[in-house]
Amino acid sequence: MLQEELDSLTPSRDFSRRDFVRTSVGTGFAAAVLPVMAQTVIKTDTTGLVAGEVTIPVGDFKLPAYRAAPANVANAPVVLVVSEIFGVHEHIADVARRFAKAGYFAIAPEMFVRQGDAGSYGEIAKLIAEVISKVPDGQVMADLDACVAWAKGQGADTGRTAVTGFCWGGRITWLYAAHNPAVKAGVAWYGRLVGAPSALTPAHPVDLAGKLHAPVLGLYGGQDTGIPLDTVEKMKAALAAGSPAAKKSEFVVYPDAPHAFHADYRPSYRKDAADDGWKRCLAWFKAQGV
Repeated sequence: MLQEELDSLTPSRDFSRRDFVRTSVGTGFAAAVLPVMAQTVIKTDTTGLVAGEVTIPVGDFKLPAYRAAPANVANAPVVLVVSEIFGVHEHIADVARRFAKAGYFAIAPEMFVRQGDAGSYGEIAKLIAEVISKVPDGQVMADLDACVAWAKGQGADTGRTAVTGFCWGGRITWLYAAHNPAVKAGVAWYGRLVGAPSALTPAHPVDLAGKLHAPVLGLYGGQDTGIPLDTVEKMKAALAAGSPAAKKSEFVVYPDAPHAFHADYRPSYRKDAADDGWKRCLAWFKAQGV
């Protein structure tokens, strides 16, 4: 990971914030982001929802995840919610509940659990070195496939499946839209687009643009120090020469927004961009039939 990307993830300590401790899937916040911006944290209740921690079988492994869905509603469309490097903490669980309130069967899986507890690390650089950098893309794709299969078994309509993710999860959104033909739409929030191939990350979004099965909406910040706008331009060019779904993909760049502008628990939060992005996300899913 480039130093600029690391800097864009590192929270400022110049704010007065209340500490929250992450204790289980979907509760509290990761140690690396403490103290959080308590005054801007959005709290979505569970009224009318079925919400909480679940386990999803992936072969012999039991994958922890946070599920939120409308209560007593069959055949709800599916949204996979892929976290930032901090795992499924309170913000990601809240995002899942927001989708559930909009009528979706939302699943946020703990993608890093085999490699370590992302929520327990107090230093982002150490978290990346010891956990995130060791997570294979192939493992992530298989875990998301298992989430879709599990959702089908729970009565959700996997014929209408979308994927969305933030930061690390934004990159995964592009990859999964190229991996699973059943995906109908994706929304990538400030996910990295380019990079050097490796054994664990053999391809990046720009390499897979031509293989997209579903159109992806990219929501990016013009002031993101970790994702230069020239990489957005490279991705646009690759999409224009790609599959029909690639050609339908779009970008929205918020000129004054930094990285993680949707993260309402961090000083990077920009309410106007976050609210607009959320509306565009829901509209994008609907436009693609999800």
